[in-house]
Amino acid sequence: MCEQKLKDKVALITGGAQGIGRSIAEKLADEGAKIVIVDVMEEAAKKTAEEISKEKNVESLSLKIDVSSSQETEEMIKKTVEKFGKIDIIINNAGITRDNLLVRMSDDEWDKVISINLKGVFNCSKAAAKVMMKQRTGKIVNIASVVGLMGNAGQVNYSASKGGVIALTKTLARELASRNINVNAVAPGFIKTAMTDKLSDEAKKKLTDIIPLNRLGEPSDVANAVKFLCTDESSYITGEIISINGGMYM
Repeated sequence: MCEQKLKDKVALITGGAQGIGRSIAEKLADEGAKIVIVDVMEEAAKKTAEEISKEKNVESLSLKIDVSSSQETEEMIKKTVEKFGKIDIIINNAGITRDNLLVRMSDDEWDKVISINLKGVFNCSKAAAKVMMKQRTGKIVNIASVVGLMGNAGQVNYSASKGGVIALTKTLARELASRNINVNAVAPGFIKTAMTDKLSDEAKKKLTDIIPLNRLGEPSDVANAVKFLCTDESSYITGEIISINGGMYM
């Protein structure tokens, strides 16, 4: 059996109950990490944590947390440390969409997306960094998006939030480097999730036609890159944004 690269590390994944978040949690558990599944969907988070724990033979914890609340994210880190004694890795994956054209977009559609997708990363990173700085080690990986790099009509709120995550990642990498904390992000393109499953065959074809690799990505494509950024193999990488988009945007 291959040596596990994250044996006894503690990894927290926001939005971890399903989709890309769950795939990341599974990959990290494969490498021996203890898993904390954070989501607003309490029962789904509990179920995912229990299933991964049983299947991968690792300890787990599930927490119902709204990442837009600084109070709740502080509590999230506190409960993680109470159970496991530390936090080594945080994956800021929680995110939502509220698509609309700029002139039709409501204040609520704008505010909600920014509060979860951008302020959520700020809250979670701030709470985790306090512990990681004392430990003098840690890995923060943020899930950005291709639209944070190239923009997308109808997603001015989502694009702005993910562009903000990219800028936050680079700044945080500079701030925390002296404490041996790596901060990176991945920017997925169109990935097969519950969201893209709802698209018509025609819409999917239009998407794949503009992707040089001619397919949508799998959640595991994102999870594999995240796993690399969580291991010691990436110890000299910080402030980077890794695009996972099949060549859609270069």
